[in-house]
Amino acid sequence: MKNLIIFVFILFVVLFSCGRPTVVVEEEPENEQAIRASMLLDSLLKYYDSGRLGLFYEHYPHVSASATYLLSNDTVQNGRLAYLWPSSGVWSAANALWKATGDTSVQQLVEYVLLPGLSSYLDTTRHPVAYQSYLSEYGHSDRFYDDNIWLGIDFLETYRLTNNPCYLGWARTIWTFLMSGRDKIKSEGLYWCEQQKNTKNCCSNAPAVVFALRLFEFTGDSSFLRTGCRLYHFTQGTLQDSDGLYFDKVTLDGVIDRSKFAYNSGQMLQASVLLYRATGDMFYRREADRIASAALPFFAESVQREKDTVRLFRSRDVWFTALLLRGYAELYRLDNNPKYLQIFERYLNCAWEHGRYASGLLNSDPLGLRREDSQWLLSQAAYAEMFALLAQFDIETKQQIDTICKEGNS
Repeated sequence: MKNLIIFVFILFVVLFSCGRPTVVVEEEPENEQAIRASMLLDSLLKYYDSGRLGLFYEHYPHVSASATYLLSNDTVQNGRLAYLWPSSGVWSAANALWKATGDTSVQQLVEYVLLPGLSSYLDTTRHPVAYQSYLSEYGHSDRFYDDNIWLGIDFLETYRLTNNPCYLGWARTIWTFLMSGRDKIKSEGLYWCEQQKNTKNCCSNAPAVVFALRLFEFTGDSSFLRTGCRLYHFTQGTLQDSDGLYFDKVTLDGVIDRSKFAYNSGQMLQASVLLYRATGDMFYRREADRIASAALPFFAESVQREKDTVRLFRSRDVWFTALLLRGYAELYRLDNNPKYLQIFERYLNCAWEHGRYASGLLNSDPLGLRREDSQWLLSQAAYAEMFALLAQFDIETKQQIDTICKEGNS
């Protein structure tokens, strides 16, 4: 492992006339993974800076690549800033680092830079109030239920870290919007997009369960628990495959898109753990173990690196991997067994050692063999979140036998 220079983290001095915000040394992170998360976030803030408070470009180098994840056409090209989804990932990463280190400079970043930037996506002209996919100053754009769920979960995480009831209030506001996207067509699941209610997706329903259980945790309001249970069983009954993993979506005609993405199963893993904690029902615990044992062999492949076996994720959608890690981290909080987190740490070690550019940003291919024309903001935020999430735990990884890899390839 390379010797790391103890790095800095972030205290933004917001001066609109002075270009990129200044990075100031405040305190030393406590462990190597926190150092890496800090360094990567610092590179992100430098190279994606748009010159506007808390707003970022979507790629570095800055290119006008089309946003292929939208339902409507990507009509904003010249000088386009990042859409809501990749922008929100920066907040998730900062929250994870703040939780890992308690660094007050990260709090400054969240409260005085990132949240003001994200408010630029808030749409108050349609009701219920919610965040839209692009800046509200450009008029109406689609409002995705899953985009808002990610924000709601982060509002609750920032509430956990500050105890400021304002953030809990915003989470409730987002919950109101989510419930407007629920009906009894094909049972009670949530749609994906407010403007095109054609499918009920795992990516809107699985994290909605996580969001509901977090709201129950902070409020004690059992209605959140009841709704979370109902959304969980809709998702499981409609989209779970026989191997325990999850398909992508169902149309209103009952046609199932059988694509499997890591974040869907990851969110159902996390939801299973949270429901087990809330109810004590062993059904959810068994489901958590079932998903956990199936997901890594399916979504990743083992590669021999020197004397160690590394499991590398087949998809280069780094954010999907980060959401899968959230599920395994929740399971670790329950059983304190590091075997799964060790696999993620080896994957991240590989990316850090072999996939870094001179900019300090990371290649979505952790081996660095497929060089990229540009790096996506969301991927960098996801890497930073994963480093910061692992920094929250004390796990031993060196020279461990990767039994998951062997079992998955036998």
